[in-house]
Amino acid sequence: MLLHAPTRKGMGVFGAVRTDTGRLLTRTSETFNADTFREFLDYLLSRTGRRRKMHLVLDNGRYHHAKSLEAWRKEHEDDVAFEFLPPYSPELNPIERVWKLTRRLCVHNRYFPDLDSLIHAVEEQFKPWERPNPALRRLCAIT
Repeated sequence: MLLHAPTRKGMGVFGAVRTDTGRLLTRTSETFNADTFREFLDYLLSRTGRRRKMHLVLDNGRYHHAKSLEAWRKEHEDDVAFEFLPPYSPELNPIERVWKLTRRLCVHNRYFPDLDSLIHAVEEQFKPWERPNPALRRLCAIT
């Protein structure tokens, strides 16, 4: 999800939602690239543990396929599986539903005087979703 202030400044959010519990994990980043994506993957592994294999539903962003991630993917192939969506199918990704809800609840039709105010509003929206959440579980259900 990209957040933009009234200026040309912006901030991105990497996110993952557990479809079984509705728990949301996010990290902000000024850029989306292979390095920041790898940092997010490490963060996911550190926060979720390794009880079961994690399946990540991803779009086809260039940084998701970066050659610099090959070693990481090989090292963690028993822990993480990348499931790539067909091109032009963002509606199939559960996290896109979370981004849409976030925009509707805390960003849409609101003025933020600066980027920090916008980031704060979004982070406050995410806080209750960091714990298991039945609303997000229903929203992201894959049936």
